[in-house]
Amino acid sequence: MGLEIPDAELWREYGKNPTAEHKERIVQRYLPLIKYVVGRMAVSAPSGLDFEDLLSFGVFGLLDAVERFDISKGFSFQTFAVPRIRGAVLDELRKYDWISRTGREKLQKLNRAIEKVLQDRGKLHDEWVMREMGVDEKVYRETLELASRSYIVSLDEVVALEDSDVNLEGVLAGDEDEVTSALENQDEIDRISQALLQLPEREMQVISFYYYEGLTLKEIGRILGVTESRVSQIHGKAITALRALITN
Repeated sequence: MGLEIPDAELWREYGKNPTAEHKERIVQRYLPLIKYVVGRMAVSAPSGLDFEDLLSFGVFGLLDAVERFDISKGFSFQTFAVPRIRGAVLDELRKYDWISRTGREKLQKLNRAIEKVLQDRGKLHDEWVMREMGVDEKVYRETLELASRSYIVSLDEVVALEDSDVNLEGVLAGDEDEVTSALENQDEIDRISQALLQLPEREMQVISFYYYEGLTLKEIGRILGVTESRVSQIHGKAITALRALITN
């Protein structure tokens, strides 16, 4: 999906005369993108912060994207800006160290258990993972929700590339670093695609709806007929499994 005419005009004006006024017009134009991105991130504001704070963090990413964007490369600005907005929010959240030490220990135990079950059995079942962790169902579900909020898979860039929002000719016309980056992204696409095929159907559905269709956890819950909390748990299990499959 390319730039709409009004957007293209904005970028042409900014390219010819990059004044503070023109930059402000671009930032105002794309402010709704921040709300869209933050609303679809599987994170919650830690104590002392609220949703508006997360939006303000996203502004840093939007400003960075505006500074770095080059329309001549053939990218859609939305595609270019989304991972930078998401990254800016996560960078700020990390400063608050919002996961407790106990929470980190639970996530480490979950990661080890999922890796072990995948190695031993080649697929996942909740009962097997719980047994490997040595926890009851309540603790297991809580850990999955924590994983869903804390671990972010870098699928945004991959989905954008797969949807052909990037003009490959524009990338190949660039320098060697850009070519290398494109090839590395293609390799990542292949690895994630293979890993997705190894997930159980329900986990694959949640990943597809969330990252490829852009649905919220609540919207996915309506489709699957389960609660938002349950979708969050499935998402946590899926992304933890993906990490194990991709890194091994």
